[in-house]
Amino acid sequence: MKSSLYVGLVHYPIYDKHFNVIATAITNYDLHDISRSAKTYGVKKYFIIHHVPGQLDMVHKIMDFWESPAGRKYNAYRTQAFDIVDIRPSIEDAVKAVEEAEGKRPYVVTTDARTYANTISYKELRRKREEDDTPVLLLFGTGYGMTKETMEQFDYILEPVYGAGEYNHLSVRSAAAIILDRLAGEEWWK
Repeated sequence: MKSSLYVGLVHYPIYDKHFNVIATAITNYDLHDISRSAKTYGVKKYFIIHHVPGQLDMVHKIMDFWESPAGRKYNAYRTQAFDIVDIRPSIEDAVKAVEEAEGKRPYVVTTDARTYANTISYKELRRKREEDDTPVLLLFGTGYGMTKETMEQFDYILEPVYGAGEYNHLSVRSAAAIILDRLAGEEWWK
């Protein structure tokens, strides 16, 4: 792949089930599991996008343990996966971090269970990554998704991940793993 891939987990601005705008809580599993998937698929940075100090304190405590000698001894794979974790207070700050690292603004791409005018297929985004050196910042929402105004700012929205039936409510960890495999995994279909 020519272009670099970055991932962000967005905790604000997010809808709750009543469509109020909230900041969602960071979960230990999202921190561990998405960083491990991201590291596996060659993601350069996994941004935790949150601005609430108490939540960020929790992230630092978790990471401090796994980066300590005791954490490294217990499970060095988790320590390695945290090497790519970066904490930013906003989507804009994550975009700026990618721009500073790469020397150009990334395509900002997100996911949703619906389709939009700027929906892009996995095949097309993968092709863009192979042919274009513009980095990609792939954002995953939490809660009931990012606000409509936020979604309208993105360059592309990936097509939904569909299962075998009508039920379609994957955890963000599962969706991230599937999507990373589709965008950066081996070309098993060839």
